[in-house]
Amino acid sequence: MRQKIIFATGNEGKMKEIRMILSEFDADIFSLKEAGIDIEIVEDGDSFEENALIKAKEISKLIDGIVLADDSGLEIDYLNKEPGIYSARYGGEHTSYNVKNKMLIDRLEGVPDELRTARFVCVIAAILPDGTQLTTRGTIEGRIGYHEQGENGFGYDPIFWVPQFRCTTAELSPELKNEISHRGKALLKMKKELMNYKILDKKETYESFNSK
Repeated sequence: MRQKIIFATGNEGKMKEIRMILSEFDADIFSLKEAGIDIEIVEDGDSFEENALIKAKEISKLIDGIVLADDSGLEIDYLNKEPGIYSARYGGEHTSYNVKNKMLIDRLEGVPDELRTARFVCVIAAILPDGTQLTTRGTIEGRIGYHEQGENGFGYDPIFWVPQFRCTTAELSPELKNEISHRGKALLKMKKELMNYKILDKKETYESFNSK
């Protein structure tokens, strides 16, 4: 019997990444919209971990199956790690990311490369059918650029410069981004956790995971 996984997001960009990374699961993966869930969740935690668990717990009350949720954000060292857990609400919850990105670039006007260090952080929380709670964290280090570059990503991707690859995360291929991104790292860690709980078929899981 195929597992049912609900990922607590309505962000199609996230769902595309999630489905690629978790494609080896013998499972149907749904966003909240696809699952017919329309609920307002107050994310009032003090950390990425707390907010991810808040979302996962609320959705787990409504469905049978595995619930995954994430909380992610951008930490800019020069701005005392802002916008951090408020990344999605920075500049207003319904403000476009083009505007959010420009606001951050403007706040860093005149700041040299070496002081523009930043990181993306992602925490994935899971609630299993037996009530088990799991969390995993992933990060990627980089710098804030001077203008938007690239169209492959979403959110703050166009201004997040990765020195190792000399491009923004919005210019990375989907495959490479999933390998090195904060969300990709956190999801791969969660994938391993779920394997340990025997959520996947043993033989398929072992072969596919170790073939990478």
